[in-house]
Amino acid sequence: MSSLPHVRLGATAHESAVDLPAIGQGTWFMGENLAPRQQEVQALQHGLDQGLTLIDTAEMYGNGGAEEVVGDALAGRRDEAFLVSKAFPWNAGRDSAIAACEASLKRLGTDYLDLYLLHWPGGIPLDETLEAFDRLRADGKIRRFGVSNFDTDELNTLYHLKGGGDCAVNQVLYHLGSRGIEHSLLPWMRERRMPAMGYCPLAQDGGLRRQLLDHPEVERIAADLNITPQQLLLAWAIRPQDVDANAMQRDLVAIPKAAQAAHVEQNAAALEVTLNDDICQRLDAAFPPPARKEPLDIV
Repeated sequence: MSSLPHVRLGATAHESAVDLPAIGQGTWFMGENLAPRQQEVQALQHGLDQGLTLIDTAEMYGNGGAEEVVGDALAGRRDEAFLVSKAFPWNAGRDSAIAACEASLKRLGTDYLDLYLLHWPGGIPLDETLEAFDRLRADGKIRRFGVSNFDTDELNTLYHLKGGGDCAVNQVLYHLGSRGIEHSLLPWMRERRMPAMGYCPLAQDGGLRRQLLDHPEVERIAADLNITPQQLLLAWAIRPQDVDANAMQRDLVAIPKAAQAAHVEQNAAALEVTLNDDICQRLDAAFPPPARKEPLDIV
């Protein structure tokens, strides 16, 4: 793993630090008959072969269907993957979170998750969720916990609850056309050494996707580097940041979904792309970073 661009999850009282590939594999819309099931399974397995060992899924995706696809892909290979799943906010109570996690584990065909996330903030008090996550960890059913779609205020509330400081990651929407988290949220997380996971790094939401991938400057830069626009967007999302005064570091894992082996290979190849300051400045000019706090972008 150390030979690939990676993001480090820090050590906890219960787990050693772990290096994650800077590009993982998302599974949103898998298990919904949009592609042949075996093709989805093989794509995930091919991703493992390419070093994309982080696989992200959720009980929401395909009503558990995506977790079943992941389970098939990991049959006999569970130890090769860093497995992430997510719970609905209405399944985040002190008892309901236990049941939700156990149901996910059954669909995934495993007895533990490397990381379990609250999918978005809901009405159940966060201290209940933290209590459930701690029980799951103590029982060996999860190794770490985190959240998704939490903005700065929500993360700050969580962080000051008992056990909230153990939150490992925050998974949020992030791509070149949606940079709002750079103003307040990412700096807050960096102060606390909390990595991010960026979903929809290729702006998989209709018009904006076309506007990004067909943007003249994106196309020009991609052509200059002899890569695809998709690879440029991935390389940009995982670019090293000034996280520490002593060194530039990567602290965001991009999790694009790919249901075909060829797309998986293209995603993996983006790990080898280096963007210099000039290229980043050109992209900043075309898609400026936020000048003020913006509402959290959620798909």
